[in-house]
Amino acid sequence: MSAPPRRAPGDLLVHLRRARDHMDRHYAEPLDLAAVAAVAGVSKYHFQRLFTATYGLSPAAHLSHRRVERAQDLLRATNLTVTEVCHAVGFASLGSFSSRFRELVGETPSEFQRRWGATGAPRVPGCFVLMWGLAERRGSASQEKPDRHGGS
Repeated sequence: MSAPPRRAPGDLLVHLRRARDHMDRHYAEPLDLAAVAAVAGVSKYHFQRLFTATYGLSPAAHLSHRRVERAQDLLRATNLTVTEVCHAVGFASLGSFSSRFRELVGETPSEFQRRWGATGAPRVPGCFVLMWGLAERRGSASQEKPDRHGGS
């Protein structure tokens, strides 16, 4: 029986980074192990082992860390409700969001938001945050369309 690898071989690191970057960019979308492993170009089981050995967290743990980090930003800076933040960062369940948030941050999302609301900067209205997110998606979709005015 061989020992688990300490880190991915050099030729696979670029693929693992690509998959990690994909998770970081698309954290709010539903992501499963097979889809992220496909970004890296390896089987999901091989990806799971290499990612965990290289980064010290499983892909699922990395994704939930990223979602909680973004949730902290939204709770600090906006007037969105905890439920709106939960769904905006990609959690499907308020219960799993709250328990994971408390596990990583040490307080509930509501406590975190109250604490920052009492001492933080003025909040961005949630409608602006939601509109910006939609505008961002609309903009990226239009960038993918072929240019009708370009010369062929």
